[in-house]
Parts: sequence; structure tokens; C-alpha cells
Amino acid sequence: MVSLAMDVRSSEPCPLHPGQRTPGCGSGTGGRITKKTRSRKGKRGRRRKSKKSRCNKSSPPYLPPEAEEGNIEYKLKLVSPTPQRFEHLATQLKWRLQEGGGEAVYQIGVEDNGMLVGLSQDDMKASLHTLQRMAEKVGADITVLREREVEYDLDRTSRKITEVLVRKVPDDQQFLDLRVAVLGNVDSGKSTLLGVLTQGELDNGRGRARLNLFRHLHEIQTGRTSSISFEILGFNSKGEVVNYSDSRTAEEICENSSKMITFMDLAGHHKYLKTTIFGLLSYCPDFAMLVVSANTGIAGTTREHLGLALALKVPIFLVLSKVDLCSRATVERTLRQLQRVLKQPGCNKVPFLVSRPDDAVTAAQQFTQSTSITPILLVSSVGGEGLQLLQQFLNILPPLSSSQEQEELMEQPTEFQVDEIFSVPDVGTVVGGTLYSGVCREGERLLVGPTDAGGFLRLRVGSIQRNRSGCRLLRAGQAATLALGNFDRSLLRKGMVMVSPRMNPTICCQFEASIVLLFHAKTFRRGSQVTVHVGNVRQTATVLCLQGKEALRTGERAVVRFRFLKHAEYLRLGAKLLFREGVAKGIGHVTRLLPNSNNQDQNQRPHRHDR
Repeated sequence: MVSLAMDVRSSEPCPLHPGQRTPGCGSGTGGRITKKTRSRKGKRGRRRKSKKSRCNKSSPPYLPPEAEEGNIEYKLKLVSPTPQRFEHLATQLKWRLQEGGGEAVYQIGVEDNGMLVGLSQDDMKASLHTLQRMAEKVGADITVLREREVEYDLDRTSRKITEVLVRKVPDDQQFLDLRVAVLGNVDSGKSTLLGVLTQGELDNGRGRARLNLFRHLHEIQTGRTSSISFEILGFNSKGEVVNYSDSRTAEEICENSSKMITFMDLAGHHKYLKTTIFGLLSYCPDFAMLVVSANTGIAGTTREHLGLALALKVPIFLVLSKVDLCSRATVERTLRQLQRVLKQPGCNKVPFLVSRPDDAVTAAQQFTQSTSITPILLVSSVGGEGLQLLQQFLNILPPLSSSQEQEELMEQPTEFQVDEIFSVPDVGTVVGGTLYSGVCREGERLLVGPTDAGGFLRLRVGSIQRNRSGCRLLRAGQAATLALGNFDRSLLRKGMVMVSPRMNPTICCQFEASIVLLFHAKTFRRGSQVTVHVGNVRQTATVLCLQGKEALRTGERAVVRFRFLKHAEYLRLGAKLLFREGVAKGIGHVTRLLPNSNNQDQNQRPHRHDR
């Protein structure tokens, strides 16, 4: 999106006197500087400065020109449109909302070429009234994000530019959903912060807010997350927070929200690193939130989690927690430490400290436009400092994918990744995961596999739940749980996929990938055994060969052929890959699949519980 965080006074030289040359200081005096020449020089300098300042005040500031695609619209003014013009404006707003997945940003007082003209108070009031009527016609609400004054005329007349967020209430629970992976070292306050955001109550300083997020008894006893838990935070069409403080169930939150933030609370301890990697690769988060404790700074797995997010190209923003426990000097020291790490080669990030509501708007908009911007927010889960800025940041945060990309994914065959498997009383077998492509409906018949024998089994999808509430249709990119009735749970495992029968899926034991070795204490050679993570697949594999090289050292690249040790897996070309061997790590993407020869004979076997 577009930011208005700029100085309206241009710093360019005045174009009225290009190439103007000033006389030498020793002109007519043989190079000697006298009192008279100094006074003349001072007067000429003051005159030039005054002309330059007047010229700078008259130079209008600009935004980037308006793009035809996207959810950003520039409007100079919307004062008393004719009925035909109003219908055209409403249709245009509907198009912008579709491009933004239910959200659009209107810049009032800006021309199409990006020039910030501004409007008087009366014209701005009339324009906002017209925009409100347009939003009501398409079933949306408007929220004023911020107002800016533009002053560049010689008569110093003040004009305003208003930035407005328009958000539509989607139908059939198809709200805008963003997934945020929560990273950070153990005891950095991740689960407590999520508990405060989703429950709406501050922590008591002893971890009361995080108790609702834990899934196992040992997590409650130790206070450390060892599994992946999901929490939701909603925003209604007016940008107000919707959480468990005013809603009893998750279904009520979904019904009252136009935008949903799904937090994935990942483990911070090093011995649960495989769980954290699985969450980052399998659930395909849109953003990552790295939580750093202000009193300990960068410690433990903080650097490792930051490196994982950067390697997987997940946009990341930082939250400095527990600022109530530290002095101001300690917070500033930790902040400087974070800024140094972000600016180092390999990161090349630009830290953006969010300290005001205007900063939150600017950070959220520039965060998705530029891969180098990294917002930093300071919060306290006990005192509540900075929580409103974090909520405002999450409210304005736009989706990364466009509507066209979403439609292209929905047109592809159905492919659902199986990440979790449950047995629910009176329901039967239930699988949880993410729909990578296509659409999935209740009663649809799919293939699940590959099995240990390398085949696929037929099944029927019973009911679908998304964010703990019923859903009839699942679209690409959405996470949900699917009820499979009395399908035998022992035949399922993590890493399987459920695909459309017309897809004719192929599996492989061997594949090639273009990799870069992030770190290795010695050398990476043929015969090495590593744990390979590709999407929801996690299995040990052997390195069969390195094309063109005998061995790899840290930082080197190569095309490597891997072979799974246990059984064949379903992979996609171009899928992100991460492998590890102790502290050694590498990343890459799949470039070639070597399918099994008996794959076609074992596909599409019927299951005795298929209905």
C-alpha cells in the first residue's frame, strides 16, 4: 500500500534559476575579502535562501501513480456525484474490494498521478459522506486511518488528505484470513502475549493468560510450548477487536469478524525445533512474528528462528516483550542489539520502530510492499503498553496474495495436506491441514496417500470445520479439519495428501533439489543422511550424489539427489525444502522428481470403509 509518511517540503533545488552562477568572492578586489564584499555575499545568500524556501513550499509532494490493479484507489474529491457517477463509483469500490480480498484503501485528496492536492474541510466532509454511501451500497464499512495536512501554496492555505480503510463483511463465513507464525526463544512471552490478545485480559505476571493455549499437561507444568497450537483474533468491519472477551465461542468470533488473524504458537525450545520447522513449512504462514524478551535480548533460538524465517522468505516483524520488567536503558540496549542484527549482511533489513498510531499504519502498509522493512513493536502483557499499536498493526495488515492468484489456485485440482489426525467420539476419524489448491466441499470423494505400499485409497469427506465452526466450502489457502467418518485411522499418517481422483498423483522415493548449505561444521558429502522437510513431509533421506562436486562447504550451492529411506512421498516441483543434520542446515527447492515405476498400478485402491 501507499504511505503518506513524507515531508511535504521538497529538498530539490529551485527550478526557477537553473544553472545560476554566483560571482566570486574576490571579484573586483583582487581576491581580497573585505567587509563590504562579505556583507554583499551575506545579502545574496539570504536572498537565494529565501527564494529557495519559497520555491520548496510551492513544490507539491507526490505518491506513486495509481495502479489499475490492487486495492488502492486515489480520489481527488467525491462531492455531490450524479446518480450515474455514483453507480460507477460503487462499482469501482466493489472491484477494489475484490482485489483486496474484502479490503480497500481510499486516498481522498490525491490525483491519479499521485500528486497530493488536498481538500478543504467542507469538501473532505462531503467526500467522506459520499464514500460512506458507496460502502453501504456494497455492504461495507469505512474507517478513517489518518489525516494529513498538505501545505505548499504560497498563500499557505491548509488542505487535508484522508486515508480511509473500506472493509466488506464477507458472506458464508468467507472472511479475510491471515496466518501468523509466532517465533521466539523459550520464555520470551509468546504464549502469554497470544493469551492477552485473544482473551482480552492482561496477564497477572505469573503466566495466567497462557494457560488456555497449552494442549498438554507437561506444558502447563513447565510453562513451555512443545506442540503447535492455534488461536484466533478477529476484527469487525469497523476495525474493532473481536475476541473471547465479548464472545463465548470461536463460532461467535467468526460470525462477528470480517478479518481473522490465526496465530500459530510454535515451540521455542531447541529440542522442539523439528516441530517449529514443520509449522513453518506445512501451514504456509503469511507472516512471522518474532517475540524477543526485552530483559534477555537475543538469546537461545532467537537467531535460529530469525534465520529460518528469512531462509523460507516469510515476511517477519518483531515484538519486544516484557518492557515493564526493564529500565528504559535496558530496553534501548536490546533495541539497538536487534537493529544491529537486522542490518547485518544476510538480513539486510531496515528496522522500523512503531511508537505512534501513525507509525502502525505506515509500517503495516510498507511491510507488504517492501521486503526490507521490518517493523518493531514494544509491548507489555502485564501493563498493556503497546498492545493497541500491535492490534492496529494487525488490523491494517493486508494480504500478500492478490485475488487473481487466489482464483488461479482455486481452478487447480484439489490438494489437501494432512498435518494432524484425531479420533473424535461420535464423529470418527478427523484430519487437520491446509488446502493447497482447488476447492473442497462436503461429500466430495478424494484419494488419500501415499500409503506405506505406495498407493492411494479412496475416501469421502463428511463435514468441514474452519476455525472451530462449520463450513460447507473450503477454498485454496485455507486451513480446516475434515471429518472422514469411520475411515481407519491406522491407515493415515502425517505427510499424506488428499487429492482429486482426476489428478492421477505420482509419488517418488528419489528427487533432485537445488540447495544452498547454510551451515556445516565440516563438509556435506555423498552418503550423508539428513532429515528432509518439504511442506508437510518429514523423513530421513540419503544423499545419493552432488552434481559436479565432491563435497559442499558452508555457503556453497549444488544440485543434490536425495532418496527417502522409509517410503515414497508425494512432492511438488518447486516446493521449498529444508534439511538438517544436527546443527548443519540447508535450504533449497525441488527441481526434479523420479517417480516410482509401480506407482500407476497401486493408485486408486478402494477402501472398505469408502461410502
